[in-house]
Amino acid sequence: MADITFLMLIFFLVTTTMDQDTGLSRRLPPMPTESQQQDAVNQRINRRNIIVVKINSRNSLMAGGQVLDVSQLKDVIKDFLTNPTDSPNKPEKEVKAIEGFGNYPVSKGVISLQNDRGTSYNAYIKVQNELVRAISELRDDFALAHFGKRYLNLDEEQQRITRDAIPSNISEAEPVEVGKR
Repeated sequence: MADITFLMLIFFLVTTTMDQDTGLSRRLPPMPTESQQQDAVNQRINRRNIIVVKINSRNSLMAGGQVLDVSQLKDVIKDFLTNPTDSPNKPEKEVKAIEGFGNYPVSKGVISLQNDRGTSYNAYIKVQNELVRAISELRDDFALAHFGKRYLNLDEEQQRITRDAIPSNISEAEPVEVGKR
């Protein structure tokens, strides 16, 4: 009886699969030093440099004051971050000296993502994917223009230069309940 139980236990251990947890892969920035914290307090973010992306409890999406479909979000974010016409309503660009590359106008744009507590996880993930896709495409465009290769095919130094030129500034606000105040 013990042999049969042991064989059944081995059979079930070998044939069953374990589900793996999935989630968003995010690399958090390092903790700021005291001087950086003081600089952040002294530095005020200009409203034109922020685009607010909101998802309500009915999974409706609004970005920059416009009601959008998720498929339109990537293009709106790319246009916002690049500001090709130097619009006064879109983010400023600051010329930064990028080590190993030179001076480059870097967008000060920040994406502020806010969602309702009733937002479905599926809608939240779709919006996150579109935000990441927009930044990835901008990095690919930069990499192709300056290095002749896509971002993922660059060496570490070229990827660092590309990340410095096209930063990923996504801020997530605490979920809120729209119906309650």
